[in-house]
Amino acid sequence: MQNMAESFEKLIEKKLKPQRYRHSMNVAKSAMRLAKLYGADEQKAYICGVLHDVMKNTSEQEQLAVIEQSGETMSDLEMSNPKLWHAIAGAAYMKTVLGIDDAEMISAVHCHTTAKANMTMLEKIIYIADYISDDRNYDGVEDMREKAFSNIDAAVLKGTQFSITDLAKRCNAIHPDTLAAFNEMCTKAPQK
Repeated sequence: MQNMAESFEKLIEKKLKPQRYRHSMNVAKSAMRLAKLYGADEQKAYICGVLHDVMKNTSEQEQLAVIEQSGETMSDLEMSNPKLWHAIAGAAYMKTVLGIDDAEMISAVHCHTTAKANMTMLEKIIYIADYISDDRNYDGVEDMREKAFSNIDAAVLKGTQFSITDLAKRCNAIHPDTLAAFNEMCTKAPQK
């Protein structure tokens, strides 16, 4: 898997803008640290971190083409929100272009922007690694990093809460998967 990781690093360096490439590498490092802490597969976490934004800098037309080619369908809400497409297209790209057949890895990339209910540890790791990567500097990032390394469910709760609040303030639709993850984490995670 190490050789795969290196080839994926080279791939994203060519496909992504420099800032997005650095972000992806930072997410991969954070994902690997979280995987080690929580007993998940470190190599899978690293590869998902590397690939999570593989389609981020491609055109909307290319993203839609990759999604269509994979046979994936999008809901009306997803179709109306192009900011969600890169995650769906990234998962499709992993499957159809890169030949990755690990369903959990594909799902981790697919839900890294929205989260979802009943996430596996790998899915939680990729969702949170994207929030806490070294290049992030939003208000509250240090608190999020602390939560990530002490209670991943509390971090997922905080991440979904942040997303829901931000989307609601801007009067943007909230993906039902985000609401489902939030509702689930409200019953699981400490609310401090």
